[in-house]
Amino acid sequence: AGSTAYAIGEGRKWPVGLSRKPKEAIAFYSVLALSVATGIALNFTPIDPIQALYWSAVINGILAAPVMIIMMLLVRKQSVMGDLIVKGPVCWLGWLATAVMSLCILGMGFSFVA
Repeated sequence: AGSTAYAIGEGRKWPVGLSRKPKEAIAFYSVLALSVATGIALNFTPIDPIQALYWSAVINGILAAPVMIIMMLLVRKQSVMGDLIVKGPVCWLGWLATAVMSLCILGMGFSFVA
């Protein structure tokens, strides 16, 4: 719930933080409350929480490679990074890690089929 509230709040440039009073960060605390309420509501459904955790980890793993590709493309753009462009061995290591992650996802896909 907290991670969701911070991610949405920072993405929307809202005032965020548990150190703030609720009146100072109404949207942040609203997202936090909605996330907690959703979690509580899931307790009253037939969804197995362990399976939900498992599948959320699988989905996160599958989405990791596309996110890594986007990040590797962005860190090479001066319009995004300014003077902090990633280059040289660090760039190649980033692409290597992205390739390895992609291969892991393919391997996982083949293991589900087999």
